[in-house]
Amino acid sequence: MTRRKFCQTTATLALATSVLGFASLSPFPDMAFAETVPTDELMKPEALPDMAMGNDKAAVTVIEYASMTCSHCAHFQEVTFPELKKRYIDTGKIRYIFREFPLDSLAAAAFMLARCAGKDDKDKYFALIDTLFQQQRQWAVEKPLPPLLAIAKQAGFTEESFKACLANQQVLDGIESVRKRAVDTFKVQSTPTFFINGRSYPGALSIEDMAKAIDPYLKG
Repeated sequence: MTRRKFCQTTATLALATSVLGFASLSPFPDMAFAETVPTDELMKPEALPDMAMGNDKAAVTVIEYASMTCSHCAHFQEVTFPELKKRYIDTGKIRYIFREFPLDSLAAAAFMLARCAGKDDKDKYFALIDTLFQQQRQWAVEKPLPPLLAIAKQAGFTEESFKACLANQQVLDGIESVRKRAVDTFKVQSTPTFFINGRSYPGALSIEDMAKAIDPYLKG
């Protein structure tokens, strides 16, 4: 994706986002049909540094592929993630990695801003991701760019740094590389998709679903 194409499509994708991000995602998964990817392959360095929380030496690694314009991803972030963090991340039981899988250019723009915000502090990356999910309908469905700029300003951006971030082709290319590898190598087809110790679980899992997948590794 070139910078010119990115700029041209960001505004026009506001309407398409309501279709791509909110209607074309898979339903909640049947846990019995999870597929497995070798953990070593999943953990190979990406084009951009992984954004991770929790214990680097935990017995369980959870990787989430998400899109910022995905309503199911926002639902997971609001409903399931706080309890996941409380039970498993903050207690050192799992390592959690969040990877970008934009469904459209608007989602890519949001990820770019999070990457710029978290360049030197991953906590700022996760804080902006959380804010963007909380306010998803304001910037992703209605009038995307002005609200997105307002949210970015709350995170410390100026209008100039906002524009500079969205003009950063290297960051955009890195995000696209992460997404493409997920499709080509790991067969990710929808968001959110989770890999729990290499096993794939597509769909916005409940905390009960997460526990069923995680707890057996902790007992072992």
